[in-house]
Amino acid sequence: MAFERLRQLSEPDYLPALKMAFARRRPALGLGPNDPPPRILLLYGSLRKRSYSRLVVEESARLLQFFGCETRIFDPSDLPLPDQVEGDDHPAVAELRAHSLWSEGQIWCSPERHGQITGIMKAQIDHLPLAYKGMRPTQGRTLAVMQVSAGSQSFNSVNTLRILGRWMRMFTIPNQSSVAKAFAEFDDDGRMKPSSYYDRIVDVVEELVRFTVLLRPHADQLVDRYSERSEAGIPVDPSNDLSSIAIAPQTVRG
Repeated sequence: MAFERLRQLSEPDYLPALKMAFARRRPALGLGPNDPPPRILLLYGSLRKRSYSRLVVEESARLLQFFGCETRIFDPSDLPLPDQVEGDDHPAVAELRAHSLWSEGQIWCSPERHGQITGIMKAQIDHLPLAYKGMRPTQGRTLAVMQVSAGSQSFNSVNTLRILGRWMRMFTIPNQSSVAKAFAEFDDDGRMKPSSYYDRIVDVVEELVRFTVLLRPHADQLVDRYSERSEAGIPVDPSNDLSSIAIAPQTVRG
């Protein structure tokens, strides 16, 4: 599939707000295999020309690449509404699902509009089914949630994104980012100014990398479900079921 909806990241190596003396280049070192690079998909929730949720996602992508990850930023500008196209037969929907299947972790960042996430953000999530052609585009992936606000700091959007992440069977990390008065946090070139908000984004990205690498060797086992094995007719192989050792009755010797 030719990908036509990935945003190109400008100045990927330029991190003017990051204090290099305090930054770990490999925050997940020792937690699991770092090779191949963790694959992170980033979604944003506004189509404005100067979209602050997109600018936050771009800053996050630069940090992810600094930490040794591979990133993709999906552009939802021509994504149809859910159920608008019969059978979801639309190239933007197919591409979004392909990127989600590619990913090991994701970042979702939405503006807060009328006290909630935007329709653009929700539409992207609604186009990611729990099951798709025998695969699961979100299950077992790690997730970091972020939001931007025009006014004072709020957590309505990140709280909703957490609910959605749990519904999509994703491992949502504890940390999160909420940028208040986002219009004041970026310069004319769309780069984030040094601030406690930027520092929190670094924290969130660091934590996402750590959890993604930590869970990487165990992802399949963590989402191995009885109901899905039963539905698919796949019995447990006793030779590979080490749990039987733990529950086997012990012989008492006199």
